[in-house]
Amino acid sequence: MRIGILGGGQLGRMLALAGYPLGLRFRGLDPAADAPLGQVAELVVAPYDDRAALERFAEGLDLVTYEFENVPSATAEFLAACLPVWPPPEALARSQDRLFEKELFVSCGIPVPPYAPVSGRDDFAVALEQVSLPALLKTRRLGYDGRGQVRIQHADELPAAWEQLGGVPCILERLVPFDYEVSLLAARSPSGRLAFYPLVENRHTAGILAVSRAPAPRATAELQERAEQYVRTLLERLSYVGILAVEFFVVGDQLLANEMAPRVHNSGHWTIEGAETSQFEQHLRAVLDWPLGSTHPRGHAAMINLLGTIPPISELLAIPNAHVHLYGKLPRPRRKLGHVTVRADTPDQRDELVRRVLRIVSLPEPVLL
Repeated sequence: MRIGILGGGQLGRMLALAGYPLGLRFRGLDPAADAPLGQVAELVVAPYDDRAALERFAEGLDLVTYEFENVPSATAEFLAACLPVWPPPEALARSQDRLFEKELFVSCGIPVPPYAPVSGRDDFAVALEQVSLPALLKTRRLGYDGRGQVRIQHADELPAAWEQLGGVPCILERLVPFDYEVSLLAARSPSGRLAFYPLVENRHTAGILAVSRAPAPRATAELQERAEQYVRTLLERLSYVGILAVEFFVVGDQLLANEMAPRVHNSGHWTIEGAETSQFEQHLRAVLDWPLGSTHPRGHAAMINLLGTIPPISELLAIPNAHVHLYGKLPRPRRKLGHVTVRADTPDQRDELVRRVLRIVSLPEPVLL
């Protein structure tokens, strides 16, 4: 069985590493010749819109998936005409546009922060009437890790913020004073089997995920049930196949959907050592319509991203139950170069291990638990 992966980043690399023990083979497509997936699998180096390259890429494949949500949806649709592409191209297209994504959430009965489209200057007044300040002006497309957004404190800041973002279509979104952020990872197979991981609590630094703890320390059983209900509705609405990650703001006992990622997700890396079935193996099981694995956690785990620089590996490995994953990427400010997973029997033991890692890891600003 040969699987194609659109995108050659670390997520594709980890998908391939999870699939080799199952007898699977992989081919990736990425514009960058040094993409991490190329370290462990065949890599076609070409733009995503190169039709001739896509035909070469697709030859001999049994199905295609993707590890990068900014792959053009037209690429997924082109390949879907000749072989299965999972998750479905509609999910990819929805996730690429913040307005379409919000509209999908609302249509599924999932609460979201107040928002309004801003396509041009004529929309400023109406948007400010609908969304109270402070708010975030976000580009509808190509925003991630804190990019593509500007904070608005006063109405007269909106024109300059829109210009700063390039004058492209945006949404204005109410800045929610949330208690904390969680994400839920779920899997669905073509035959409709479902599996949900426990909620994960996330901490960010400079807009980039820094630490994920699982199970989420403050999440109740009721919160888990509500999140599963919301994500189940999304999965069914999209006839989804594969891993889907949905990020939520927790406000009291309410969940507000922030965004979704139709792929394996950074906040799910803890599952490699911290769950019975990793998110990467689970995604492969789902797209192949194989039985889904157990999502039961192995104790209490946390994932810490390595951002910008790689700390001394020997110091990290001296920490009990610490597992280091490097992605083979050159250091660069804000770049995700790897992660560390720790696992313990109790939440307090887990958090102490996280603190030990944070004392070694260089982060742009402190991340406090």
